[in-house]
Amino acid sequence: MPHIKKVTAGFIIIFLLMGIVPKQTSAVGVSAQTAILIEQESGRILYEKQAHKKMRIASITKIMTAILAIESGKLNEMATVSEQAIRAEGSSVYLQKGEKIKLEDLVYGLMLRSGNDAAVAIAEHVGGSLEGFVVMMNQKAEEIGMSNTEFANPHGLDDHENHYSTAYDMAILTQYAMKNETYQEISGTETHKAPNPNEKWDRVWHNKNKLLTSLYKYSTGGKTGYTVRAKRTLVSTASKGGMETIVVTLNDPDDWKDHMNLHNYAFNNYELVNLKHQGTLSNIENEFYDDKVFINRDVLYPLTKEEQENVRINISLQKPQEEWEDLEKVPNVVGELSVKVEEREIADIPIYFDNGKVEKPKGSFWDLFKNLFFAITGVS
Repeated sequence: MPHIKKVTAGFIIIFLLMGIVPKQTSAVGVSAQTAILIEQESGRILYEKQAHKKMRIASITKIMTAILAIESGKLNEMATVSEQAIRAEGSSVYLQKGEKIKLEDLVYGLMLRSGNDAAVAIAEHVGGSLEGFVVMMNQKAEEIGMSNTEFANPHGLDDHENHYSTAYDMAILTQYAMKNETYQEISGTETHKAPNPNEKWDRVWHNKNKLLTSLYKYSTGGKTGYTVRAKRTLVSTASKGGMETIVVTLNDPDDWKDHMNLHNYAFNNYELVNLKHQGTLSNIENEFYDDKVFINRDVLYPLTKEEQENVRINISLQKPQEEWEDLEKVPNVVGELSVKVEEREIADIPIYFDNGKVEKPKGSFWDLFKNLFFAITGVS
């Protein structure tokens, strides 16, 4: 009997311990209906959940409105607020009919306070009309590869059935927009002041993006959204240790938490690695090409520690032709540099010949130091 009691007690202890030890969970997950996490530089998808499903997107639409306004070159122009603008439903920056306001201030009101009146005023000033601006939106979407997107308005209100996008498309739109320094600045601004036409004090707009203002120290910007039909939508950008990430969630009841978890997943598991520096390619076996070929950009890619052990770089060059004795006859592109990770190609970069026709990138500090040293010492 004592032996049986000991065995029974042992099982009870094991059972209790099993309740204490946390269950194994997946590395990352979200409450969103659809979601995506990408790295800014390469566009590599680090996590996705139904990322190509067409969804209503609410006010993250305004990312497209903002970048078109910025690219218009009219930010310093004064826009006149129309009756149509002030009648826009939903969130507002309380523009007044007939007031003149700088387009740049409208973009701040659009991005920080999600002003639907600002969206209409921008559309009318940049596109000539609401309809003209929507054409511009769809042209830009097609240009940058948003193949599952259709815009019907500049703000994201549910006033049209043919207004939708996907988590993936909104991520590549954000990736495109974040290459623009003005967009980066506006998206990452916590507070902006704009003149108030009928008062002595300025309008003060505080950003609705809580990740930026209080919740997440690595946040660099983004755009919130909500409508009754779309539910909560959110785009966020973050940066840590030289790596920049983009997260998009659509119909997500717990978006603040999901976004922080996804950004942290990227930062904890991936490193942005410079696989090949821009500039002259060294150790080329073919004498004709030695010190005469280069790539014009760094090859940057997010990789796990394990993936970094399995990187393969291959350089392929054309066979030199007899007529190339005249260097002016050598084509600009003479080969390609391909990068693979575990047999998966991640980059394919053109190799240029230094024939004076193609602008050569400035070398690294080390390259400049070497050249200066050789010039002073006479060593070649």
